[in-house]
Amino acid sequence: MAADPSSPTPSAAAAGRGGRLTLWGVAAVFLAVSMFGGRHQPDDTPQAPRASGTGTAAAASADPRDTGASLPRSTPTRLHIPKIDVDAPFTTLSLGASGQLQPPPAADTNLVGWYADGASPGEEGTAIIAGHVDTVTSAAVFADLYELERGDRFSVERADGRTAEFVVDSAETYPKDDFPSERVYADASRPEVRLITCAGDYDHTVRDYTDNLVVFAHLV
Repeated sequence: MAADPSSPTPSAAAAGRGGRLTLWGVAAVFLAVSMFGGRHQPDDTPQAPRASGTGTAAAASADPRDTGASLPRSTPTRLHIPKIDVDAPFTTLSLGASGQLQPPPAADTNLVGWYADGASPGEEGTAIIAGHVDTVTSAAVFADLYELERGDRFSVERADGRTAEFVVDSAETYPKDDFPSERVYADASRPEVRLITCAGDYDHTVRDYTDNLVVFAHLV
């Protein structure tokens, strides 16, 4: 199993819409998201995913005419990303006693996690969806996330029977020790999603990847 990441203590979270916590209020606990990387034995040599952007690039501005009206809150049930053949169910993610976000179960390679105290996909705000890039046994659900580019589309099925359609604005890679929490997790005035996984090189010392890949997208 990969070593647990170090994470700063979260600041007091401000109440968000509907009494939920805003993403920036809990951004620190998501810093680096290193629990979403490989879970290898020390002598493993995992194939590191490539990234389609850089941490210094700003997210591309989206045409506001391409922005869909926000949907009411509803639990996501399934993620579809046709370009990379993702068809995966959701599990909910929450904070553990240490203040770190708990990862999806590593035993299931085709599973994504949604941070349930944030916005739901399609709801106004920033929804967080995370998944493993690989496990000790095989590639996992977000192994090919690096292939997504501006203009690619994906969808989220919801418990209310609606499907939220998203378009990618950008895909960017950040070092885990210099992760821009405010940029990634700040609350949004429109429905947005962040797809997050590990990227970069695999560090055998800490048994984790060096970077995070973040895909920025908005509802259409």
